[in-house]
Amino acid sequence: MGSNQSSDKLYCNRYLDGQGPPSLVEQATEQANGKFSTLSGCQPDGKMTWEVINRSLAGFPNDNTLKINFSFLEGKQTEMHPHPGQHYAGEVLCAYLPHNHEGKKVLALLEKAFNQKLLFRITTNGDGEDVITTSSIPLKIHSEGGNIFDGPDADYLKIMKKLLNNNGIK
Repeated sequence: MGSNQSSDKLYCNRYLDGQGPPSLVEQATEQANGKFSTLSGCQPDGKMTWEVINRSLAGFPNDNTLKINFSFLEGKQTEMHPHPGQHYAGEVLCAYLPHNHEGKKVLALLEKAFNQKLLFRITTNGDGEDVITTSSIPLKIHSEGGNIFDGPDADYLKIMKKLLNNNGIK
């Protein structure tokens, strides 16, 4: 921190004037008083559907595949987005899970996270356009293996459950 900054309070510009989330002290007090609130993110409105396709994923040769479809219409950003009042482009994305017991558990958690608006967010890309991207929970967007964004593996299902749990999704 610079010498002119106080270590007592740090603010993001959009959280000035009390418009941000409650402080940790306020959150703890609310929880102590029995006022639990559902964690909610800044994902734009969209739709999540899924289907079973008759094809296996690498590492899951005996299972069909859950193909999860996410669709977002173009819209106008709200105060929770980077540029309120500005438009953002629509987007259609898909992710893959094995159609087995663990895959179905992760699907249920992803659906809960989607409904709480935690899976996606609006960011500004390198061209200066506001676009919809995944949030802090990585989705496997290819049905083939490879890098972190490729097909899911056994560790991915464990990691997803842990990440979702860390985000309050149980």
